[in-house]
Amino acid sequence: MLERKVEVELAGWKRRSDRMCLMLGGARQVGKTYSVRRFGEANYTNVVELNFEKNPAYRQAFEGSLEVNDILARISLVYPGAHFEPGGTLIFLDEVQSCPNARTALKFFTEDGRFDVIATGSLLGIRYKEESSLPVGYVDHLEMYSLDFEEYLWAKGYSHAAVSALASYVAQDDPVPDSVHETMMALFREYIVVGGMPRAVQTFVDTHNFQDVLRVQRGILQDYRADIAKYAEGVEKAKARACFDSIPRQLARDYKKFSYAVVERKAGARKYAGSLQWLYDAGIVNFCHNLRAISLPLEGNAIDNNFKVYLRDTGLLMAMLEDGSQADVFTGNLGIYKGAIYENIVGDIFAKQGRKLYFYGEGAQFEIDFVIRRAGEAVPVEVKSAANRRAKSMRSILERGLADRGIKLSTANRGVSGVVDTYPLYLAPFIRPDGTGLW
Repeated sequence: MLERKVEVELAGWKRRSDRMCLMLGGARQVGKTYSVRRFGEANYTNVVELNFEKNPAYRQAFEGSLEVNDILARISLVYPGAHFEPGGTLIFLDEVQSCPNARTALKFFTEDGRFDVIATGSLLGIRYKEESSLPVGYVDHLEMYSLDFEEYLWAKGYSHAAVSALASYVAQDDPVPDSVHETMMALFREYIVVGGMPRAVQTFVDTHNFQDVLRVQRGILQDYRADIAKYAEGVEKAKARACFDSIPRQLARDYKKFSYAVVERKAGARKYAGSLQWLYDAGIVNFCHNLRAISLPLEGNAIDNNFKVYLRDTGLLMAMLEDGSQADVFTGNLGIYKGAIYENIVGDIFAKQGRKLYFYGEGAQFEIDFVIRRAGEAVPVEVKSAANRRAKSMRSILERGLADRGIKLSTANRGVSGVVDTYPLYLAPFIRPDGTGLW
């Protein structure tokens, strides 16, 4: 059983006296259904679960009047044994994107107030046009991702206390003990290969077999491609698929700004920008925008049409590469993909902290991988795949006075060199926006 942080957030939502219906979003197969079921079983006398994709008949309960009592009466016709106890029943609307009327009805459940309602959906951003009225202002929102590195360590048997002790090294200058450093770097490389998709993680925990994990991951990739074929409209099907399949090639380039010409020669934003947005709205990719300057607010300095694209789960990115790439992570023989893999995992880590992603680049010769807000400052972050790789762009940034401090992430141990903090890659998840290593 995988422990997920979202269950703590769900418990916090339940404690709120002003809670509304909750919309839990996220890409397919990140564990939304599993977590809501566990939360429901632990906190409610009754759970009424309606999965609109598994049982399309449940959609009938939301046809016609959306008065709550009318909906409950129709649910009882299609869901034998449904019991509705005010304050003691959780109504769980799973795959709500397949029943637009159910999403609209959240407003009326919030106004009614007798029952807690959680809706989950994987393609909410691309199905909104089908809904007659979005419940704006009547729904709490929460986004869920695949397992982050802390959750992965829990799955591997590490206690919360052990992980918290690891986080403490962010706030101090002393190196991590060598034995701990070597163990954590090995686990981090393992996490790069396995990724955070729950089925992949559970498979590895159960079998310790990377080939079994790879089969699971490639099955998930095929499911994503099937979603593109099913839900993208018209010519967007082929274009979204082409953008998706181009991601490894995009990241293999020295200058990783997304290039439409990599998707199709001489193509431009007019043809493919909508397809990229489709992938983002489906929860498959993250955008990382270039900045005009390394200064706050980061959003205000972002350049709309200058960005990189990362896959939201690095294990899935690894599964898009040729056989043998998984072993190359442990030997360091990734060739042109080495920088891409490590950038993607750090981007994934920052995004799972709720950060929007930004970088700073001045053409093909100069690029800082990420810029983050930390302790009220805009801080450049350079990612290196080896301990001995020099951070040339970082040095240039600091010499030109474009930033006061910097962070280098690599396989090296914790250290400080002038105004540059060096952290091993496995500590990246603990670099919080407030400047500490703790939640």
